[in-house]
Amino acid sequence: MDISSRLLLLLEVVELGSFTKVAEQRNLDRSVISKQISRLEEELGVRLLNRTTRSLALTAAGDEMLNQAKSLRTLLNNSYLIAQNYHSQPKGLLRITSSSLFGRQYVQQAALMFQQQHSEAEVELRLEDRLIDMIGERFDIGFRVGKPKTSNLISQKIARNRLLIVASPAFIERHGTITTLEQLENLPAAVFAAPGLLLDKFTYIDNKQQKQFKLNAAYKVNDLEMLTQTAIAGSMLAVVTAQMIGDEIISGQLIPIMTHLQLEDFGTIYAVYPHRDAPIKTRLFIDTLKSIVGTGIPTWELRIPGFDNMYGNEKAK
Repeated sequence: MDISSRLLLLLEVVELGSFTKVAEQRNLDRSVISKQISRLEEELGVRLLNRTTRSLALTAAGDEMLNQAKSLRTLLNNSYLIAQNYHSQPKGLLRITSSSLFGRQYVQQAALMFQQQHSEAEVELRLEDRLIDMIGERFDIGFRVGKPKTSNLISQKIARNRLLIVASPAFIERHGTITTLEQLENLPAAVFAAPGLLLDKFTYIDNKQQKQFKLNAAYKVNDLEMLTQTAIAGSMLAVVTAQMIGDEIISGQLIPIMTHLQLEDFGTIYAVYPHRDAPIKTRLFIDTLKSIVGTGIPTWELRIPGFDNMYGNEKAK
């Protein structure tokens, strides 16, 4: 390693918080990372990190060098982007992150199509349901529900993601036609739950005012696909996004209920990337995904007969 590589390594250690995490990400022994940081300190003649058995802390000199490392990374990334934009065809590795369900449903298909069309490009797809540090973890594109709150990422709308309420024919036969919010709130429901997150409340519009209903969370699960599967099983209803629906409604396994409610969208799906002047491989991959998802009405809504007149969508036209 030269000094610039070691500075970037220092930045990685600080951002990930330990030598061990950097070693795992780089598939190296932890001692290799430690030795390289020690070598950097020797070359610069100052201590950069105070190490204990449980933590790392930057010294004053280390803090200054971290700023230099950030500037160096920005310079290198910008140089790379300038070079990429002179290519007529995408080349090199394209690193993509996506939520698990959307990734399996659409990003995987786009990745295969992209590589068939551009043989000189490589794709690495990481499916994770945590919030990714796009810049620190060196991803080129991410796909997220909801517009990013941080200003250091560029976002591009992919498609809307509307809600619907579903139940099986057996559930409706057992409980009768569900027409009121009181019925909806008292009947057993499957809801998504994860550490620090419980999606049992949903917003609807009534006389231009936002109101909420709360589901009777009889079953909590941390996998979105399990919501539709639980509703199909027949003992519970569920609130799901249109993107989560496959052929369950067309086949008659699930039926949209309470379609007169004007539900708020769950959240628009965005592509996010670190730089406004994205390289050609990033731009072309987004175009590929849009060709699969659709540029107007998203493809998942087309699998729900009459969906354009449900849940208040006709009022928004």
